[in-house]
Amino acid sequence: MKLFRKTFASAIVGLSLAAAPALAEDVTYLLPAPASLPAFGPWMVAQQRGYFKDENLNVTFQVARGGVDVAKQVGAGNAVVGGAIGDTPILVRANGVPVKAVAVLGGRSLMQLVVNKDMGVHSVKDLKGKVVTTISYQDTTFFALLGMLATQGMTKDDVNAQAVGPVNIWKLFAAGEAAAMASVPDWTYYARAANPKLNIEIIPSDTLFKSMAQAIVVSDETIQKNPELVKRIVRATLKGLKAIMDDPKAAAADYVKIVPENAGKEAEVAEIFKGFSEYVYAGQKTLGEMDEQRLSELQDFYLKQGIIQQKSPVKDLYTNQFVQ
Repeated sequence: MKLFRKTFASAIVGLSLAAAPALAEDVTYLLPAPASLPAFGPWMVAQQRGYFKDENLNVTFQVARGGVDVAKQVGAGNAVVGGAIGDTPILVRANGVPVKAVAVLGGRSLMQLVVNKDMGVHSVKDLKGKVVTTISYQDTTFFALLGMLATQGMTKDDVNAQAVGPVNIWKLFAAGEAAAMASVPDWTYYARAANPKLNIEIIPSDTLFKSMAQAIVVSDETIQKNPELVKRIVRATLKGLKAIMDDPKAAAADYVKIVPENAGKEAEVAEIFKGFSEYVYAGQKTLGEMDEQRLSELQDFYLKQGIIQQKSPVKDLYTNQFVQ
């Protein structure tokens, strides 16, 4: 009888341990700029709605100094995963940073050229000699501007490009001190809100030059050693993306709960999310999938412009194995 009781008790303990949920896996997720920016809506909505938690992930967001720094930190093993731009691996891989894009958050481009028609600008060619604001000369949105200029036989020397940071980029444009800006949907909304009389036209980068949307980047080592973790991270992030695409208003309501800086701005955030859905997130047959041909052509452009000194095998720059 004692043996039976001991065996029975052991069995109960074993069942209890089997039924207990595994401890959530801690993940440091690097973002290239503060999480309070609506551009990081997919990540914040995924966090607020528990999509990461559903994947048994305990995600902590930290901020790096731009997408290239994100890639370097992820490549060095200082973070498991990061947010950047789809073409960021082109920029860092050539310098020995072993990261890949494992999902691209949209089939269009993050960058949109926004022009002031009242200043005589209706096309890229009309920018000759005019002021164009950009966040910095090392940002991928500036590289997209260079690409758009190149399609019209122009270079950076044909315009007065001014690197003014993430606030003055739209403030100077709204004030009429720049004829155009290398923008993203957040800044376009802020400029319009600051000056409702602006007579603008939005020229999405991908209508002329196929730059890319935001992306999730992971190191080669993590992909090789822990592919299941990468799959869970990608799945949760893409659920946040889809939530915004399906219902920007509801997503905005959840977004402001986790980003207190935007409390009371639900309507504003919803409009920005609509802009992202139209100009950035649309256009993918499979959500998150990289277009290899597009990536290859971008790398050719970066080499021609001297932005990189050598090309990497395109297959080393991305994988679609986690978005199938």
